[in-house]
Amino acid sequence: MTYSLKIKNLRAGIEHKEILKGVDLMIKPKEVHALMGRNGSGKSTLAQTLMGSPTYKVLEGSAGIFRKDILGLETTERAKNGLFLSFQYPSEIPGVKVYSYLRMIYNKSHEDKLSPRVFREFLAKKMELLEMDPSFSDRFLNEGFSGGEKKRMEMLQMLMLEPKVIILDEVDSGLDIDAIKIVSRAVNYLIEEHNSSVLLITHYSRILNYIKPDFVHVMLDGKIVKTGGEEVASHLEEYGYSSSELNVPAVKHEE
Repeated sequence: MTYSLKIKNLRAGIEHKEILKGVDLMIKPKEVHALMGRNGSGKSTLAQTLMGSPTYKVLEGSAGIFRKDILGLETTERAKNGLFLSFQYPSEIPGVKVYSYLRMIYNKSHEDKLSPRVFREFLAKKMELLEMDPSFSDRFLNEGFSGGEKKRMEMLQMLMLEPKVIILDEVDSGLDIDAIKIVSRAVNYLIEEHNSSVLLITHYSRILNYIKPDFVHVMLDGKIVKTGGEEVASHLEEYGYSSSELNVPAVKHEE
């Protein structure tokens, strides 16, 4: 069985505090896995650890993209191997124009380098998918952007990279329903056109109406304690995260 992302017994933490306490997760190409849980349960730590944040130290376990171990790689190398992490708060980069930045990351991640004219045409199609004005490409990266514009910019970057594995860390935070629909359109495009897999970290089930999960996982105290379908998200929406109430029948993964 081929998995785009396979995590086995992953333990990680900061200093003397263990946060991830043995996470197991297997995601196939084109699958969407939603990860839900209370604040502080370890969801964002998992995302940051997979992306190689120096804040977190891996204590045990493995994580691989199409059987290639990524835990020993620098963040840039993980990205080159097809991993993308969407942040809740993208940074501003004054003095760098959107067009120049996107052309740079496209040419670094693809063997076929595009000329300025061809790339601008390629970029225009992706911007149209996100309902972005063409003049947006001449603005400075994230400078003076609204929350919705920053999120569109991040989705545009994701479309340039065409990642194998997309990690969305509370991508729906602070977005209105129209912005959520646009973000979802970009993600669903990559799933259908490039067989991308998605690990969707969220507190709310609303985004799951637009990015349909194959599995929903519940994380509590650094472990995945429940796996099921969309009914798990509905159950959490109604009853919360009390472990005594997590009684939705589990859906088993096929080995």
